[in-house]
This record gives sequence, C-alpha cells and structure tokens, in this order.
Amino acid sequence: MSVVFDTLKKLAIGGDHAGYEYKELLKPVIEALGLEIDDKGPFSEASVDYPDFAHPVATDVGEGIAGAGILICGSGNGVCMTANKHANVRAALCWNPELAALARQHNNANVLCIPARFVDVETAKAMVTAFLTTAFEGGRHEKRVAKI
Repeated sequence: MSVVFDTLKKLAIGGDHAGYEYKELLKPVIEALGLEIDDKGPFSEASVDYPDFAHPVATDVGEGIAGAGILICGSGNGVCMTANKHANVRAALCWNPELAALARQHNNANVLCIPARFVDVETAKAMVTAFLTTAFEGGRHEKRVAKI
C-alpha cells in the first residue's frame, strides 16, 4: 500500500493524555508508509488540554506544512472540534476503517480523529492505514467539499 495524498511527505500528529499511548503505537504504522512524523505532543500521559496540541496539528495541515494530520483523544470529539476551526482543515471523527476510508473518498478529509477510549489499538492502526492509503474520489463529491 502507498500513501495517496499528493502533498503528503510529512504528517502532523497530536492529541491529549488519553491519546498518548495510541499516538506512540501508531507512529510505526505511519513510518512504515514512508512518512515523516511531526509529533506535536503530548509527550507523556500527564493530564493536558487537547486544544494545546490539536491547534498546532491543524495549523500545519491548514497551511500545507503537513499534508495530513492525526489527532487522538479520549472521545475524539474535542480534537475534532478544535481542528475544524481552522481554514483548509477537514477533520473527521472515525471509529472504524470503513469510515476512515469514506472520510477520504467522499469528504477529502485531511485530519483523522481517533477516539482512543472507544476503539482498540488494532482498529486504530487499520483506520490510519485506510485513511492514508485511500484517495479522494472527486467527481460529484468535489462540489460538495468546495462548499465546506
């Protein structure tokens, strides 16, 4: 499998204390796809505020510094809401590989948000792989994405 994002050489990743363990476990999956990882933190399981890490990921994706992002927190909701405040970011909260693929195919999502407390590690790894290796279909979806 290969990465399908046209501009993706670097991926920004971050989250909060609830997502720290998954963040560390997902890095080898991302690296195996040949991507450089820009880890925005956190760097331990100590309690933190997710916006402090979601904003830097979303900023880099929105400005094209990173081709895509992955955010992980307990429910996935907080990081998703934060990321979607940024221009040019389409963050998708997913809980299985099929949704991660559809977020790419139909919505051209560029940030995957993972709810660490609601999916197991193997599912999270499969979601990351699906997200990073699924292309945007364009076509009828193009005009819809343009309206976001």
